[in-house]
Amino acid sequence: MPFDERLAQRIRALLPPTHPVEEKRMFGGIAFMVNGHMCAGVAGAELMLRVGPSAYEECLKLPNAKAMDFTGRPMKGFLFVENTAGMADEELQEWLDRGLRFVATLPAK
Repeated sequence: MPFDERLAQRIRALLPPTHPVEEKRMFGGIAFMVNGHMCAGVAGAELMLRVGPSAYEECLKLPNAKAMDFTGRPMKGFLFVENTAGMADEELQEWLDRGLRFVATLPAK
C-alpha cells in the first residue's frame, strides 16, 4: 500500500533536529525511528503513532485517534490518527510530541 508522501514530508519537517531520526519501511508504509524505536510513521493516509501503554487509553479519547489494528488485534500503545491532511502543523506537532515523550522513556537501541 502506498503511503502519503506529503504527510511523511510534514513529519520530517516537524521532528526536532535534536532527535536523531532514522526512516524504515514498516507496516506497508514508512516509520520514523528515534533512538532505534518507532515513534511515528505513515500507513496509507494515516499517521501511526507510538504513545505507550500508559497514555494509550487517554489518547484514544482524542479526536481522530483510533486503535492501530493490522491483524484484528489492536497493538496496545500504538494509534492511528486520521484526517491529518486538514490538520494544522501545530496539531500534528502535538501528536508527534506525544510519541517523542514516550520514546524518550525507552533506552536507546
